Amino acid sequence: MNTTKDKSGEGKRKAARVVWSLRLYIAGETPRSIAALANLQKICDEHLPGRYRVEVVDLLKNPQLAEGDQIVAVPTLVRRLPPPLKRIIGDLSNSERVIVGLDLRPGKVSR
Repeated sequence: MNTTKDKSGEGKRKAARVVWSLRLYIAGETPRSIAALANLQKICDEHLPGRYRVEVVDLLKNPQLAEGDQIVAVPTLVRRLPPPLKRIIGDLSNSERVIVGLDLRPGKVSR
């Protein structure tokens, strides 16, 4: 069994280069949808600069896309990459909860 550790930091550098794939499900241009997109943009610019891709899916235009990610409420953010898949429901206004929920920073957030 090989138990050597990566002393060069290569694992951390690879993790830093991963492009995050996020999908935001909305239902039209409601205030909550607009807020969710703005909040997501701010969080990504701060914590994932140049390392993220956001796809916005309007379920009023493409309702069939909700089934694939099992969307039951909007707005919902789905982290597709890096694994594992994560979902966050709401307008993403609680940035600390979003950061922890996406595993951008470990920690606990009170409910």
